[in-house]
Amino acid sequence: MSIKNQQQILKKLGIQQLNPMQEATAVAIQSARHVMLLSPTGTGKTLAFLLPIIAELDPEESKVQVLIIVPSRELALQIEQVVREMGSGYKVNAIYGGRSGGKDKLDLKTPPAILIGTPGRLADRIRRRDIDTSQINTLVLDEFDKSLEVGFDEEMIEITQAVRRVRKIVLTSATQGVEVPSFVNFKQPKIVDFLGQKSNNLTLKRVISPEKDKAKTLIQLLRNVGDQPGIIFCNYKDTISYLSEHLEAEGIGHATFYGGMEQIDRERSLVKFRNKSHQLLLATDLAARGLDIPELGFIIHYQLPHREEEFTHRNGRTARMHSSGVAYLIQWEAESLPEFIQKVDTYKPGAGQDISAPVWKTLFVSGGRKDKISKGDLAGTFIKQGKLDRDDVGVIEVKHDCAFVAVTAKKAAQIAKTLNNTRIKKKKVRVSVL
Repeated sequence: MSIKNQQQILKKLGIQQLNPMQEATAVAIQSARHVMLLSPTGTGKTLAFLLPIIAELDPEESKVQVLIIVPSRELALQIEQVVREMGSGYKVNAIYGGRSGGKDKLDLKTPPAILIGTPGRLADRIRRRDIDTSQINTLVLDEFDKSLEVGFDEEMIEITQAVRRVRKIVLTSATQGVEVPSFVNFKQPKIVDFLGQKSNNLTLKRVISPEKDKAKTLIQLLRNVGDQPGIIFCNYKDTISYLSEHLEAEGIGHATFYGGMEQIDRERSLVKFRNKSHQLLLATDLAARGLDIPELGFIIHYQLPHREEEFTHRNGRTARMHSSGVAYLIQWEAESLPEFIQKVDTYKPGAGQDISAPVWKTLFVSGGRKDKISKGDLAGTFIKQGKLDRDDVGVIEVKHDCAFVAVTAKKAAQIAKTLNNTRIKKKKVRVSVL
């Protein structure tokens, strides 16, 4: 096993310098046993805690050393992907609800140095003695307040009681003033608080809808914001279904993301949104925090949030760090704004212009990491065998047992036909348009 140091990891990631929050977090984790990291969504918290934790791993230890508890499957997969991209040399696995128990057992047979999981699945595997907790010395509760919100208290108590040799605890959140439950045994923490460092580049704009049904106003607004990625936030999945039909009728491409979707559909929605096969994402507050979503030029509150916390997290999806962004609030003319939303300028959309079809389409490839297939292998196959120019290949994401490749939309169908049943690393793969 070739272990990489921080300088080598950052070089591999193409990062020249850590941001102030990441540097402060590294110092805190190196010097304190208990650390609370508070920073807005999208500021790089994952890398901030991973770098100093990985630096302290023992390459000779064969059991799990770090346990990272997360509130959602998407966040588990996201952190796993970040660790893999770091190329540290340490094994990492993510386990979560909805994943087959057989896959869990296979991954845990050779214990990873870093184990990531949702509370329910982790507690279950600990009960079944599939996880040896005896050498876990670092516990990370990422977005810990969210895990408590969704009712994982009992499972988290069970997990924290099982990891008795923990010497270091790191809690992260994008919310101020969250109470830490006593079962975490969190004492005299070093607090790294960057929540006050919010971007001053967020602009709030109110759009008045003359009708209670705001769908027409939404479409008019979308024709004014131009071809750029954005999230349309709704409070209910029924609203998402309703709006999705309207957008389809107008020929406006989009993805959807909400709690009731199957995991595979949620993952594919995010893949297509990240690689710009879809510029728009219709979502509930599930997408407001903790997900790896690219920088957005705008978000839209189609339905006004019920709580200030939700409002803050939604807005945190745009105007990150030093970038600018706009949060639009669509308000029915007879509707009142919540008390926590004040002094919002009114914006009246013009006629606008038609929204262009996406430049990219996503191809599904039935081979992934377990088949030793890398991004380079896929890019090479698509360029050489598919006879594509480099500019015709966009974002590539490699998962455990499959991969997704963005290609120029007008060439997608032909490429899928050409490459279907081709071999990549001795694996015969199916290629199809998603």
